[in-house]
Amino acid sequence: MFGPLPRHFFLTSGAGDATTGLNAFDAALLDAKVGNTNLIKLSSILPPAAEEIEPYLLLQGSMVPLAYGELVAYEPGAVISASVAVGIPEDPTSAGLIMECSRFGDATICEEACREMVREGMEVIRGLKIREIKSISATHTVKRVGAVFAAVVLCP
Repeated sequence: MFGPLPRHFFLTSGAGDATTGLNAFDAALLDAKVGNTNLIKLSSILPPAAEEIEPYLLLQGSMVPLAYGELVAYEPGAVISASVAVGIPEDPTSAGLIMECSRFGDATICEEACREMVREGMEVIRGLKIREIKSISATHTVKRVGAVFAAVVLCP
């Protein structure tokens, strides 16, 4: 293990538009309040007994572990969405599961697909009972180049 297990998490999402894909992604990160940090992309496990907290201002330049979904699109008028969902098991000694999804179209369909991935991953694949599923989405209609971003941020 590389450090203490995160004990908390929060959900965040954002969207942005710019003249390049990287700038649109950067704008989406800023909209989600995780811009100006160094993102450490994780696979999809929520530590046992992690508790949800309200999002808070992250220190600029800090290393931020998170699982995220994102999509960049270059076609003006396209509707794009990104979602994350986190499954919290009934047994607090078991790890939870985070799933990410992104697609063209409305966020409602994207978010439901993400929640269904959590259900399958926990109940079918892991044999765990789910206490709760939490989710968040971002949707955006592209003006120039658009980006959407949704994340589960793990924190101390």
